[in-house]
Amino acid sequence: MKHAIRDGVLIAEEEASLPVTLRSMQYAYSVYEALKLKNGEFVHLDEHLYRLRESARGIRINLRYTDMEISSWLDLLKEADSLVNETFRILLVGNENILFITHDKTRSYPDSYYMEGVDCTLYEGERFLPNYKTSNLLLSYLALEDAEEKGAFEALLVNRHGYITEGTRSNFYALKGNRLYTAPDRDVLLGVTRIGVMEAARVMNVEVVYEPVYVKDVYDYDSLFISSTSMKAMPIRSINGVSVSRRMNTMVLRFSDYVGKWE
Repeated sequence: MKHAIRDGVLIAEEEASLPVTLRSMQYAYSVYEALKLKNGEFVHLDEHLYRLRESARGIRINLRYTDMEISSWLDLLKEADSLVNETFRILLVGNENILFITHDKTRSYPDSYYMEGVDCTLYEGERFLPNYKTSNLLLSYLALEDAEEKGAFEALLVNRHGYITEGTRSNFYALKGNRLYTAPDRDVLLGVTRIGVMEAARVMNVEVVYEPVYVKDVYDYDSLFISSTSMKAMPIRSINGVSVSRRMNTMVLRFSDYVGKWE
């Protein structure tokens, strides 16, 4: 039997549910965090718990549980289901402080995604409160559905000013010469893997420029890539069906290798 956690109690996964009458559920008033278990150890656990707490604070949810309690519940679930490599999801619902922990297989991608790059689309829209990982995911859902209908891997969000902020499930970057361009922190989810990309840039002596990449200029860069917990750093092959430059994809793979080791 596959298990889950609700408020520190081990339960069967099918019991991890909420009543449809719960106001916090109706309003998607919740935050979440996803983290990897790799070789039996949680990857960057402290950083993920900090971001969970910051997301809760940002939308005025008073998280009553301590990091030590949540960590112990993660361990409880890991041991109950004898897990070694898995992705865990923490969901905190409203000021009822209903906290679920569930798990699923960690996504993996074929080598071709890294060697050849992936196809992306553009989708106009801005996430509400982008610095916080809330369950308000309608924009991301619609954008990704649109991308998949067009045979693409990811959708890149374009804001009212005409520049790319991030992907539906990833951060976005552009390389030009020895500079790495990415949207200002205020416009994006401050992903844990983004920290690893910035650390990789420091080690590789690549200058980080917090300036947006405008759609009209996107084909002028040497290489483009996205990053997330599951993707590491993944090069982009095309946007809206038009090929982009892959001149510096070797450097993108260096970013990906570093992020993988940083885990």
